Amino acid sequence: MPALQATALSKVYGTGESAVAALDGVDVSFQAGRFHAIMGSSGSGKSTLLHCLAGLDKPTSGAVRIGDTDLGSLNDEKLTLLRRDHVGFVFQRFNLLPVLTAQENILLPLAIAGRKPDRAWFDQVVAAVGLTDRLGHRPSEMSGGQQQRVAVARALITRPWVIFADEPTGNLDSRSGDEVLGLLRDAVSQLGQTVVMVTHDMHAAARCDRVVFLRDGRYAAALDSPSPDQIVAMLEHADRIGR
Repeated sequence: MPALQATALSKVYGTGESAVAALDGVDVSFQAGRFHAIMGSSGSGKSTLLHCLAGLDKPTSGAVRIGDTDLGSLNDEKLTLLRRDHVGFVFQRFNLLPVLTAQENILLPLAIAGRKPDRAWFDQVVAAVGLTDRLGHRPSEMSGGQQQRVAVARALITRPWVIFADEPTGNLDSRSGDEVLGLLRDAVSQLGQTVVMVTHDMHAAARCDRVVFLRDGRYAAALDSPSPDQIVAMLEHADRIGR
């Protein structure tokens, strides 16, 4: 069973003549324990797809399953609990609480759920992201790369079924961005996580096991273990078809 699956997924914004189909009948699945990327030109629907897959936005039609759970069958309360307990998020802007220390930000999902942390797992996650000596620092006392490390650790702390990353290197310099991609890569290869990342960066996508391409809100193609040159060629091919 895939870790994540979309079937005939559509998302329409607006009505009548002003309606815009951000997604148009997308069928795609993501296997567990792999690092996936979603790519496409601006307006292709990649961020909308990520938001629907993560339960942050409701599709107009179609279905999303995380594991064996159909998101469409959940009411708002159960959907919130699923996102809190079983889904990890890494955003471009870090989304850390400035008044909390790194440790408190990492443990925030567990604190909200009223759950005690597994100390061994916490220590493993903190060591994996290289934050052992920064746990008492607040976001304002850390670089952008360090803040994103905190965000990655926070996404891992609940042992989620899937981690969603939306342009996680977009606000970072190339060195920090490469470090964060390495952390996500290690989360898959060493910790057994499933990661789905939206990116426009071909070098970031080349770190992934599989890249899914969208064009005009539709599934266009997928590549396994692609090189940057293969990714560029696929994006150019998709753009030519779309014209």
